[in-house]
Amino acid sequence: MVRANESELTVPLRKAWGITRYKRAPRAIQIIREHVIHHLKVSEDEEVWIDPSVNEKIWSRGIENPPRKIRLQVTRHDEPDIPIEVKLFEE
Repeated sequence: MVRANESELTVPLRKAWGITRYKRAPRAIQIIREHVIHHLKVSEDEEVWIDPSVNEKIWSRGIENPPRKIRLQVTRHDEPDIPIEVKLFEE
């Protein structure tokens, strides 16, 4: 098996603060998905899988107060049936 392609992304979540405060955390998850699709040039047949740890990090301070930015580690596998994985960046 060929080694997976890994990249690091810092996703700014400032647009999540421009909407109603009770919709900020769900909007932040949506922004992360859109950012990964845009920067990795994801095709329509590829799927993006967001790790539960990313979701927990976004929701850790509640629905009204998501972080302003988040560092992610994105892994794209060479096999077409495996989704693109989005995880928290570990130092």
